[in-house]
Amino acid sequence: MRRDYGDGALVEAEMAADPLEQFRRWLDDAVAAGVPEPNAMVLATADANGTPSARTVLLKSVDDRGLTFYTNLESAKAADLAVRPVAAVVFPWHAMARQVRVTGGVTEVDRAEVAAYFASRPWESQLGAVVSRQSRVIPDRATLDREYAAAEARWPRGTAIPVPDYWGGYRIRPEMFEFWQGRKGRLHDRIRYRKVNDQWVMERLAP
Repeated sequence: MRRDYGDGALVEAEMAADPLEQFRRWLDDAVAAGVPEPNAMVLATADANGTPSARTVLLKSVDDRGLTFYTNLESAKAADLAVRPVAAVVFPWHAMARQVRVTGGVTEVDRAEVAAYFASRPWESQLGAVVSRQSRVIPDRATLDREYAAAEARWPRGTAIPVPDYWGGYRIRPEMFEFWQGRKGRLHDRIRYRKVNDQWVMERLAP
C-alpha cells in the first residue's frame, strides 16, 4: 500500500504571494487533471467539549472573503460551529500527490446569498434540502422516500421552492494555508502561509 511520489516540487519563488491565488491555481490544476470531485474537502469541527468530527463537504465558491460551503443549519457540523466557530479543511488531491490544508474562523453566509445559490441548484437537490433534517435519527429509508415524494408533489418540477429556514451556508475566513506536494523518499514539500498583522507570511515546513 506504499507508493513513491513523482517529480513535482514547490518552489517559493514560483508561488503566489497571496495563498488564495495559489489555491485557485491548484484547484484549476485539479480540475484540468480530471481529479474526481476536485472541490470536495474534508471539514473538521469540534463540539463544546472539544470532541472533533470530520466529514466531506463541497466547496461552492472561493473569493477574497474566503471558502464557502452550504449545509443544513441544524446538522451536527452546524451545532459544532455554533459553539466553536472555527474549522479546518483538507483538499486531498491524491492523484496529483497534492494536498491543501486551510484553517480559520467561520461565519454564516447572509440569507440573500443563500437564496441566490439555492435557486441555482438542481430541482432534485432543492427537494433533498427541504426533506432532509440532516443528522437526525429517522426510522428507516422508506420514511425519507415518502417525505421526498410528498415534497415532489407539493413542488412539481419548474415550481419555485422556498429556501428552508434550516438550510444555509458558511464561509471560512482563512488564517492559515498549507500546500503539500509529495516528493520522492518522503521528503515532501510543505509551504505554509499564515496571517501576521493582516499580512501573509510564507514559510517552509519540514516534511
